Amino acid sequence: MSELRGKIDFVALVSATNANPNGDPLNGNRPRENFDGYGEISDVCIKRKIRNRWQDMGQKIFVQSDDRADDGFSSLKDRADGCALLREEIKKKKGADRDKCAQIACEEWLDVRSFGQVFAFKGVEVSIGVRGPVSVHQAVSVQPVDIISMQITKSVNSESGKEGKASDTMGTKHRIGFGLYVLKGSVNVQLAEKTGFTQEDAELLKEALKTLFENDASSARPEGSMEVCRLYWWQHEEKMPAVSSAKVHRSIKVEPKTDKPASFADYEVRYENPGCVEPEVYDFV
Repeated sequence: MSELRGKIDFVALVSATNANPNGDPLNGNRPRENFDGYGEISDVCIKRKIRNRWQDMGQKIFVQSDDRADDGFSSLKDRADGCALLREEIKKKKGADRDKCAQIACEEWLDVRSFGQVFAFKGVEVSIGVRGPVSVHQAVSVQPVDIISMQITKSVNSESGKEGKASDTMGTKHRIGFGLYVLKGSVNVQLAEKTGFTQEDAELLKEALKTLFENDASSARPEGSMEVCRLYWWQHEEKMPAVSSAKVHRSIKVEPKTDKPASFADYEVRYENPGCVEPEVYDFV
């Protein structure tokens, strides 16, 4: 395993067509939007999809969703206890070496050495915090999104023993017709050195971003409705480049060609080099 060569920045352009990219459970599962009407996909949602892709690649993941758990553990505490080295160190209680615990966890799980993790469980005296090198912004749409709502019904009995046909149960399903979202992120070399995040791990991150929505279909996001259209990937030669991540991210200019874009082709995307290494560019449409 080789050390990370230099700082990494990335920008992905993601399209959503007749889909709910990230529903808000506190707002009737409507697609997330800010106060100005721009669509959003939370960083937590994006990290969940990256973790899922890593699982599909056969990597060991600590924070697994219940429906995709592949190691027989039903909770984070059980998964942590399932690592013998980590369990034995934590058993020392106040005498436990927190740095050693963090090192064991980082070596065991890819998402821990990437995103970091807090290990704090009820009844366990030792709490461990790991700060990860991979940071991901919430994705924001290029333009305000129009949310489309549809009434749906269920007209079957949920339970047996009831006479006659059940009365229809009403519900609402939400989606956006089309939206183009800009996803940004970076990888910090200094933190990568602490967690053991390697160049090979960076390649796994790049692959996950390329295929972010594979094996992710649902009724809210039908197969093919979410797509990574283009990925920009900067692998800097320095640990701390002269050009900041903010300036690198701003170098991607996205402007609509029409009043109501309906596809990625309806946008003009330009790259204005801010004075750093040229990015690797991957097109998928």
